[in-house]
Amino acid sequence: MKKPNILFIMSDEHAASVVGASGNSIVKTPNLDKLADEGVLFENCYTPSPICVPARLSVTAGKYINKCGAWSNESMLETDDIVSLATVLKDVDYDCYLGGKMHYAKDRRYGFEELYPFWTNTNVRKKYNKRIDLSDGKFQAQESVLSRRFNDFYVDDNSRVMEHDEMVTKICSDVIRNRQKDDKPFFLLAGYLAPHFPLIVPQKYYDMYRDKVPMPEIPEGHIESLPKHYKIMRKAFQNDQVDESIIKKGRELYYGLVTWFDEQVGELLNTLDDSEIKDNTLVIYTSDHGENMGDHGLWWKNSMYDCSAKVPLIVSWPEKWCNGTRKTEVCNLLDVIKTICDVCGAEPPKDWDGESMVDLINGKDDNWRNYSVSEYYAHNIAAGHCMIRKGNYKYVYFNEIDSNNGAERQLFNMEKDPNEFNNLADDPKYKDIIEELHLLLVKELGREPIEIEMESREVIDKSYCEN
Repeated sequence: MKKPNILFIMSDEHAASVVGASGNSIVKTPNLDKLADEGVLFENCYTPSPICVPARLSVTAGKYINKCGAWSNESMLETDDIVSLATVLKDVDYDCYLGGKMHYAKDRRYGFEELYPFWTNTNVRKKYNKRIDLSDGKFQAQESVLSRRFNDFYVDDNSRVMEHDEMVTKICSDVIRNRQKDDKPFFLLAGYLAPHFPLIVPQKYYDMYRDKVPMPEIPEGHIESLPKHYKIMRKAFQNDQVDESIIKKGRELYYGLVTWFDEQVGELLNTLDDSEIKDNTLVIYTSDHGENMGDHGLWWKNSMYDCSAKVPLIVSWPEKWCNGTRKTEVCNLLDVIKTICDVCGAEPPKDWDGESMVDLINGKDDNWRNYSVSEYYAHNIAAGHCMIRKGNYKYVYFNEIDSNNGAERQLFNMEKDPNEFNNLADDPKYKDIIEELHLLLVKELGREPIEIEMESREVIDKSYCEN
């Protein structure tokens, strides 16, 4: 059988809940909804890290971020010639194209042929962001100032995000048109910027959602009950004093940008529909991470709440997976990478993380492991944290900050408490569940979270010595 082409569409900062097919009755995403109707939608897929560069480097390297050194947005992989997703696919005769953002450094493409000089990561080789020091009390005493990011919430017909993404659609559509007569299979990664901030959209997309997007649900006392790590993050990102009018407009603009982006996806998929290669092209849609949008008093990403750590995942393959099914099993983007290797007949390295989901998608896997982990050691924190979701339970472990600020834990029953308001970690009834999940988290990550935390701090300290 002829090997399938792969069209891998990755957006940036798209919350899994802001898709019509996922049950959101407000947002308009007809093209993603159609893709889900023609394929398989995963309801519980998580990113390996809720921040841009680590998530994308993890997907590139096939490993959790602590294993490939993708600590923050200042990171890059060890060398340009590492064994990557692209090199593994090229070994089985695939042409591998990068069209759009993957946040690679200017001199790194990790086996991809770049179609156009798109978005590159200009932060690499700069100093990592130091951990926030709480010992002298200065951080706590700082006066709250609103982040300048909130200045970029407005209506306009042009933005760098829209300009970039329109070019991604054009270039990737050209690849599809030009490869119709070629027997050699291809892997095409279409990397979009939207719906990442700045939240700038044309008037009509803003008007679609004015006064229609609900405000975040935040129960009384919830902000006060947040782990210290998230309280620090709120202040460090300068979003602990956001006016309700800004929250309202930001959420409306975000929905508008999602709809604008959905139209770009539609244009790209229409090109595929009109081609001779549609039936043997596997389309995958996902995002690198989600967006908090004011939920839990947080903005951007960086948290382990579902608004940030869960990502949309839709796969559609007319010759194989085309029946509009839903999968509630828990999975990770690294499972997607193993799945791509599986359908392409490629052999990933033994030390790659994740599991192929081919049998799960085909309904033949009754023993799917049903868990996923995620890690964060990047900026605006005093210590890193990590998460495991297994079945209905999500466990989050926050590393010790210093001798005065010990480790913290969260445990949520995601079936009974999907909004993650009721932390069960201090309830003695869940002691055994917490122990089980912590052991599984350590096993999957390869070592104790505090060991990973110490290595991440060493990398950060070294970067300051060398710069």
